[in-house]
Amino acid sequence: MSKKNNRINVPEAREAMDKFKMEAASEVGVNLKEGYNGDISAREAGSVGGQMVKKMTTIRTARFERADRTAVGHRFVATYQAGLYL
Repeated sequence: MSKKNNRINVPEAREAMDKFKMEAASEVGVNLKEGYNGDISAREAGSVGGQMVKKMTTIRTARFERADRTAVGHRFVATYQAGLYL
């Protein structure tokens, strides 16, 4: 038997999460309504959830060229990625 684990830990956050879900749905073109949305396809529901995750996990990339410390006169391209998980 599986255990449901999609409860909101902070009850005061429900309104903000519902608003966030509606914004994500409008961005991907899914028409959500208040309450039950059992008439939308799994693909549409997944696109809403995917958009929400995409907004919550922002990844920043910095790329620049710098001098190689081990070989005089050589340069290399350094790429750094930083993620912010909310």
